[in-house]
This record gives sequence, structure tokens and C-alpha cells, in this order.
Amino acid sequence: MKIVLATGIYPPSIGGPATYVAALAREFEGAGHEVVVVTYGVAPYSAVESCKWKVNFVSKRGGPFLRWWRYARVLQREGSDADIVYAFSSVSAGIPVMLARLKKPKKVLRLGGDFFWERYTDAGGELGLREWYENMKKRKVVSGKWKTLRLMMAIILRSFDHIVFSTFFEEGIYEHEYRLPPHSVIENAFPKGQPVPHAKHDPFRLLFMGRFVGFKNLPSLVRAVALLPGMRLTLVGSGPSEGELRRLASQILATDRVRFLPPLFGEEKDHLFAEQDLLIIPSITELSPNVALEARSSGLPVLLTRETGLSARLSKGMTVRDCSTPEKIAAAVRDIRDSYGAVAHEAALPVEERPWEDLAREHLLLFERL
Repeated sequence: MKIVLATGIYPPSIGGPATYVAALAREFEGAGHEVVVVTYGVAPYSAVESCKWKVNFVSKRGGPFLRWWRYARVLQREGSDADIVYAFSSVSAGIPVMLARLKKPKKVLRLGGDFFWERYTDAGGELGLREWYENMKKRKVVSGKWKTLRLMMAIILRSFDHIVFSTFFEEGIYEHEYRLPPHSVIENAFPKGQPVPHAKHDPFRLLFMGRFVGFKNLPSLVRAVALLPGMRLTLVGSGPSEGELRRLASQILATDRVRFLPPLFGEEKDHLFAEQDLLIIPSITELSPNVALEARSSGLPVLLTRETGLSARLSKGMTVRDCSTPEKIAAAVRDIRDSYGAVAHEAALPVEERPWEDLAREHLLLFERL
């Protein structure tokens, strides 16, 4: 088969879709299929030279409508003879798939997030994904603008032949809110690892790794560290909230209690996991965080927001708590620190592996049925 993977981000950018697309491309190519990636950005030398499949980078210049048009033109060129076009974003990739009007390929959309809810949180909204939809339906929170965007989402969803959800949690919300085409759930991979028990450091070391965006609830995490004397926080990643986070950290924390690092990959990421005490994911809603699975496979304890789509099987060995406020984050961290031996032991137990090849096999079976 010829498979076109349409994504908003791709390595060296960070984020779940970037990790997911690169891993699937490797597995599909290794299984003998022709793979083409379409993404936004400027082609870095390393990304083009280090893989066997073609990667097309589309400029973001000129605003959304112009970049969607450019993206659609590339999809017309690369996807006209494809068997499958697999999109990894409802808007940044989904709208160009619609505009391309491809006849031959079956069109599949993967949902591991909600574009318009994420924009709502970027604007300061504090409702979780399920509550946001509930309030939207009751007309208590959102304006006519958001109702229009919801209609747009419904149109995008119906333009695809199949939708793949990463969690049953999001599938249930969408089944309740939209008329969906055929759909299924393919959970994320649980990477192979050798979990190693962690010993508590003094001072206690806290870690966040991911995108600096609204729904990640990072200001609450920084404020929580102010309530935890002597603890240190490392924030790894990048994103539009970085400036705000740096200002907040400098205002309420001593400079030696928080540090910012750029995105890390491979051995650098593994080394950071090894030297930290606790990974914290305090998101308002976090559907299927790859970084939590990677940390767990290394044996690093994880504090994960209660509003998560990870199944009990995938979140086994993690601490799942209400992380909605600084006070609740701080209380959860204190509990973990005070019982760290037991928490670290649980986090270092062998995991039920779910390798990328299994994930790719499930996708290929779906593609063949389509």
C-alpha cells in the first residue's frame, strides 16, 4: 500500500503526533509499504536525511487559509495515487484533506485531542474536555463563535471514511456529541523498557516534559512548587506559554528552584528520566500522554491528572490524582514524597508491553478492511 501520513508536527518538533507519526512511518516502511509524510515547517537536514521515506514540509507563512491551501496542493500531488491518507489533526491536517478532494484513497482521521477545546484553554478556559462539551450543549459557557466551530468540527469528521480514537474516553464524548462515520479505538504504544527503581533525591526533583500550552495547566504546577519548599522543578519543552511561565517562575520562585530545557530526545531524554524523582502531568484533560508511558517504562514515578483517557491497563503503576489547582498538586506531591519507596517500587514493576509493531499491525488490518 501507499500510505500518506498527514500531520501538523513532525520531529524535531515535540508532541504526541510527532512521536506517533515517526514511529508508524518506520513500522509501515519496514513492513514493505510506501510511506510519505506531509507536515508543516521548514525541512531540517536531520529529519530529511535520517529516514527512508519522503517527508514534505509545508510553509506556515501567510495565515491559516494560505497554509491549508499549500498543504492541500502537496496532498493532491502525493496522495492522488495513495491507498490511505491518514490525518493526525482534525483542523491543521483535516481541512487540507477536505480541500484536496482526493478520489482514490480512503481517508482516516486519528483523534488524540480536540482542536477547538485546546484553543479554548489557550484563551484561559479552565473546563475539562467532557465538561466543556456538557456546558456547550447547555449553552451556559460558550458563545455563538464556539457553536459555529462545533458545527465546523462535525463537517470535518463526516468527511472521513473512518476515525481512529486513541482512547475510549474521547470516543465516548464524541459519540454523544457528533454523528460519526465508522470509528474504532487504537490505544497508544507502551514502549519497551527496563524499569529501574528510583531513589529519592534531596532536594526532591520534579519534571514536566511536553508542549507549553494552555491545557497542560503549567501555571498551576509552577505555583504548586512555590508551596513545596526545597523542591526543584525542570520544565522540558517549548510552546506559546513559555514566556508567561518564565515570568511567573521568576516572580514566585527562587531562580535555582526551576529550570527550563529545550526538547530532548533519545539518550538525553532517558538520562533525564534517570536523574529525576517524579514526572508530573497536571493537565486540565490529558487524553493519552506518550511521555507518561515513556517515563513509566523507564521506572520513573508519574503523577497523572485524574482527567485522563489512559486506560487502567496503561496507567498501571502511575499515581492518578486531581491536579486541577496548585494546592491539590502540592498535596499529591507531598504524599508521593512521603511514601516514595512504595511509589518507586510500583513504578519499577514490569510493564505489559505494547510495542509499536503491534500498533502498526492494528492499523494495517484496518487499512486493508477499508
